[in-house]
Formats: sequence, C-alpha cells, structure tokens
Amino acid sequence: MQGGSSGIGYGLKYQARCISDVKADTDHTSFITGTLSLREENEVHLIRLSSGGTELICEGLFSHPNEIWDLSSCPFDQRIFSTVFSTGESYGAAIWQIPELYGQLNSPQLERIASLDAHVAKINCVLWWPSGRHDKLLSIDDENLFLWTLDCSKKAAQVQSKESSGMLHYLSGGSWDPHDMNAVATTCESSVQFWDLRTMKKTNAIERAHIRNANYDMKKSHILVTAEDESGIHIWDLRKPKSPVKELLGHTHWTWAVTCNPEYDGLILSAGTDSTVNLWQAPTSAEDKATSESITEPLNQQADPLLNSYSDYEDSVYGLAWSSREPWIFASLSYDGRVVVESVKPFLSRK
Repeated sequence: MQGGSSGIGYGLKYQARCISDVKADTDHTSFITGTLSLREENEVHLIRLSSGGTELICEGLFSHPNEIWDLSSCPFDQRIFSTVFSTGESYGAAIWQIPELYGQLNSPQLERIASLDAHVAKINCVLWWPSGRHDKLLSIDDENLFLWTLDCSKKAAQVQSKESSGMLHYLSGGSWDPHDMNAVATTCESSVQFWDLRTMKKTNAIERAHIRNANYDMKKSHILVTAEDESGIHIWDLRKPKSPVKELLGHTHWTWAVTCNPEYDGLILSAGTDSTVNLWQAPTSAEDKATSESITEPLNQQADPLLNSYSDYEDSVYGLAWSSREPWIFASLSYDGRVVVESVKPFLSRK
C-alpha cells in the first residue's frame, strides 16, 4: 500500500539525521533529536506528543556545540542521553544531562556528565543496553569496540575493555542484544560481527555485502534485522546465519535505517535515501499469532508483508524511532530537519 503522510509534523531549524525515543519517560510519549549544521550552533530538541495526540510540543531546546551524528536516550533516566559529534575536523562522544528545572529556565544548558575520549579513530555510535538499568556503555569507532563503565553520580566514564575489529573490517555501527547484555552485533562494510562482551571476542559473523544498519527483535531472541544497501531489509535467525529467513524488497535506493517494534511481533520500520518509510509485518515462524503464514510457505501463498509506504518526504530519511510507551506510534526524521509522528493503529487492526 502506498500512502503519503497523515502524521503530525515538527520542524527543526537545521538539517538532522538522528532521533531517539525517550524510553524512560513513562508519563509522556517523547522523542529527542539533534541537528547537523557545520556553521551554526547546533540544537537538541526534546519533543513531546500532546495528551490529545494532535500536536508535537517542544519541551526543551538546548544548544549543542557541534554537529550531531548519533544520539541515543538513556533507557533508565529520561534526562540523560549520548551524542556522537563532529567539529568538522575530528569526532567525539559524550554523555549529557538535561537540567532538572529546564522548563523553568530562560537559557537551560546541557551538563556534560562524561566524555568518551579514548577514541583515536572516527566514532560512529554509542549504544545503551535497551532492556533496563545497566552501568555499561558501548562505543564503536571505525576500528574498535569500547566497553565503558558509567557512573552518573560521579560524572565519570572509564574504559573497561577494548577490542579491535581487525585489519579487514571497517566498523560502521551496531546493536546491543536486548535478550543478552553480553552480546552485541557490529556492522561492517561487508558483514555483521557478533561479540561476547565478557571476553571481547567475536563469536560469529554474517558475511554479507553492504549492510548499513542492524536491529535486534525486541520480542524474540536470535532474530536480527539488517538494512541492506540496495535491496531493502533482511531478517536473520542467528541460529542459522548462512542465509536470511526473509528478504523484504521495498526501497528503490539505499536503505539506511531499520528498527523493530518493542511490543508487536514482526512489526518493522525501514527508511533510506528514497525518501520513504516502509512499515512491514513480517513474523518469523508459523507460531506467530499475527498471521497464519509460515516462512516455509511459497511466496504466492503469503500475505504481503508491506503494510504501508509513507512517501510524503522531500529528503532522505535517516532517523526512525518507535515509542516504547505507545508502541503503535513512531517518529521519523528526514535530513531536512522534519520530524513526523505517525500512528500505525489502522494497520494493526487489519491483522
């Protein structure tokens, strides 16, 4: 199904490419996003969906010293988040805290809790374990994986361990397994590597060309979804990693982002440089209650997994985030700084 956007919009002042659900805010449906301007003072926007679900309200607007390439909200403290940033000449990463009385201050300033300053190579992302309170952080640069111990009360982060990806691999990002705090997947230009954080050693790999993003299924262990450079998205059962269990071809250009719904099994979003967000329903076994089809059935007997395509964007879409509080709601961010929040409830009722 093809369709334009019927969602609620919010405009940033500058270009942007990253947005995160504020999972720890259990009272509101909130997102946090940051801008990517080389010449101007960059901004972090804390956005809340109104109680009636009809508008997006700016809860906080904060200055950020550099252009923001990655941003993630802390899953157990709504006032803490991480950014990866560039000065134009070098990259850095830091943990920030929003001031407690930010809604009552004229010019609230972010507080830098800790700098992740052990990197020499270009930093790509910072990962929080998505399933609860954890004092560990992961940061990934082009060549290395760092495991940090974070102490917010002491405003300190210490490197616990570090490992190189090897001479032949150029790391671009990663995803932390929500079912196992000791397991992480890292993406490379030609593969996905799996690591045991207790030993900082690789345990397995998917040898696949041009994977830009990966995300673990929040409901099922062993399931990983990858954004493929030109072919849409692939779904993998990591117990059988030689080939994907599903290939979903729905983008006409590079697929940059993929994210699995935190509550609804097999519900996936993907987006990329074709200025389109695709909503998929793709459960991975015959036991899934959302559909009666099995992955072993012929393709012509299966329901179309593409529920909707949101195509009312004027630029590439790099940012996607499901709401943890209201998992039928997601936010997308296009490169021109446009945030759109949509509800997928009409599509869920069809299943």
